[in-house]
Amino acid sequence: MIVAPAVRRQRTLIGVAIVLGLLGTVATLLQPILIGNLIAAVVAGESVVPPITLIALLFVADALLAALHLYLIGIAGENIVLDLRTTVTGRLLHARLPAFQRLEHGDVFNRTLADTSLARLALTSSVAQMITAGFTTVGCVAVMAWLDWRLLLAALGCLGGASAVALVLAKGVRVAAAQNRADTSDYGSALLRVLGAVTTVKASRAERREAERLARLAGAARHSGIRVTRLSAMFMPAINVGTQLSLAVVIAWGVARTATGSLSVADLTAFIMYLFYLVSPLVLFFLGLGEFQQGRAAIDRVQELAGIEQEPAGGPTTGSNGGASAAPAPAVVFEDVSFSYAEAAAPALDGVSFALPATGVTAVVGPSGAGKSTLFQLIERFRSPDRGTVRVAGADTATTPLAELRGRIGLVEQDAPLMRGTVRDNLTYAHPDATAEEITDALRAAHLAEVVAALPAGLDTELGEGGIGLSGGQKQRLAIARALLGRPRVLLLDEATSHLDSDSERALRETVTAIGAHCHVLTIAHRMSTAMGADEILVLEAGRLRARGTHAELMAGDPVYRRLADQQLAPVGAAS
Repeated sequence: MIVAPAVRRQRTLIGVAIVLGLLGTVATLLQPILIGNLIAAVVAGESVVPPITLIALLFVADALLAALHLYLIGIAGENIVLDLRTTVTGRLLHARLPAFQRLEHGDVFNRTLADTSLARLALTSSVAQMITAGFTTVGCVAVMAWLDWRLLLAALGCLGGASAVALVLAKGVRVAAAQNRADTSDYGSALLRVLGAVTTVKASRAERREAERLARLAGAARHSGIRVTRLSAMFMPAINVGTQLSLAVVIAWGVARTATGSLSVADLTAFIMYLFYLVSPLVLFFLGLGEFQQGRAAIDRVQELAGIEQEPAGGPTTGSNGGASAAPAPAVVFEDVSFSYAEAAAPALDGVSFALPATGVTAVVGPSGAGKSTLFQLIERFRSPDRGTVRVAGADTATTPLAELRGRIGLVEQDAPLMRGTVRDNLTYAHPDATAEEITDALRAAHLAEVVAALPAGLDTELGEGGIGLSGGQKQRLAIARALLGRPRVLLLDEATSHLDSDSERALRETVTAIGAHCHVLTIAHRMSTAMGADEILVLEAGRLRARGTHAELMAGDPVYRRLADQQLAPVGAAS
C-alpha cells in the first residue's frame, strides 16, 4: 500500500485547500441573499451603496479563495505524483529479478507515467471538488428550504431522478476506465516490443504484420476509450434535463405564487439564483465522481505494480569490496546447491558442489541448458538456491547485504548492455567517483585506451541507445572495463569474448590471465579457445557438475568435454 501514505503526507496541504474552498463556497452562498437585499432596497427606495459594496467584496473574496484553493490542490497533486513515482521506481529497481522479468515493460511505463497522473486527479482535484461541491449543494438546499420549502421539494423532485442516473453512469465509467487502462497498456507493451527489435522486424519483412497487430491493439484502446467518453459525456445532459425541468417548475409555480402575494419577488429571485447555483456544484460533483472512478482504476494498477516482490533489504555494508587484496577464503563455494525454475520440469542445477581459489581463472563449459547462466545468477543472488549454500569470498550470499555482496563481484554480460550517455557515464556507472588513474587502468586492462582516444570527444563522446557509436567488440570491452573499475574479488564473464575479433580475443585472454593473479575470474566459455586458457574447467551437464580439470585432463577423461572440444577444434571438412 503506497497511495494512502502518499496522501497522508499531503493531508495538511489538502486540508488547507479544502478549507479555503469551503470558505469560497460560503462567499458564493451569501451572494444571492445580498442580491435579494439589493432588490428589496431598490423597491423600498433605500440606498444601494452598502449592499453593492458588500456584494463586490464577496466577489473578490470568492475569486481569491478559489484561486488559492486550486493552487494548493495542484501543489498537493504534484507532490503525490512525485511520491508515487519515486516509490514505484524504487520498488521496481529493488524487485526480485524473476518477478521483474515477468512484467511487460510497456505496461510498467504506462502505469508509472500515465496511471500516476490519473491517480493524482482522483486523490486531490476530484476529492476536493466533490467535497466543496457537496458543501455548496447542502448549503444551497438549506437556504432554499429557508426561503420556501415547497419550491425546494418541487426542484429536488426533478433533480433527484437526474442524480440517480448520474450515479449509475459513474459506476459504468469506473468499469470502462479499468478496461481502457488495460487496453492502453497492451498497446504500449506491443509498441515497445516492436521498437526494441526494429532491425529484426525489417529483416523479417514483418512491418505490415506488426503494423496491423499494433493497429488492432490501438483500435481496442480506442473502443474502450470511446466507451469511457460516452458514459462521461452523459453526465452533463442528465443533470441538464433535471435542471431545466426543475427551473421550469420553479418559475411557473413561483410566478403564480408571487401574483397571489404568498411569495415576494426578492425571495423568488434569490431562490432562482440558488437553483442556478445548485446546478453547477451538482455537475461538478458528478464530474468529480466520474474522474474519481477513473482514477480508482489507475490507483489499483499503481498499487498492483508497487506490490512487486522485493529483494531482501539486508543490513549496512561491513566494509569495502576488498579491492585487489588477497583473501584466504575461497573466491566462490557451492555446497550441494540445487535450483529449479518454476516453469521447468527438471532442475537447472542439481546438487552442485565446488570451491574456487581466491585467484585464478576458471571456465564453465557444457551443452545448452546445462545450468551455466543459472550458476552466475545464484552467485549474484539474482535468484536464491532451493537447497544448499553459495559463498563468495567466504560470505554466505543468503545473509550478506546485497550491496556488499555485489560490490565484491564484477559482471560482464554476453550482450554487454550499455545506456544512452557518454563513454565516461557507462564506464563509471557503478563507480561514479573513480579517479582518472583508475579509469585509465581499467581502459588499458580492457585494451580500450586507444579506441577511446580515437573517439571524437574521448571519454565524453555521446553514445546512442544501447551503445550505438561503438562496434560490438568495443561495447564488449567497455563493459569489461566497467567491471574491472571496481577491482572485484570475483569477476564473472558471460562469454565476454563472443563479439571480439581474433586479435582482441587473444589480447583479452592475456588480460584475463593477468587479472586472475589478483582476483578469481569465472567465465562461461562457448569458445573452446577461452576454456583452453583457463587454469581449471568445470563441465556441467543437465544441471550437474560432471567433471573438472585442465583441458588436457578433460580431453583424456571426459567424453562430453571431448565432444564439445572436437566440434570446435576439428579441421574444416574432417567430418566429410
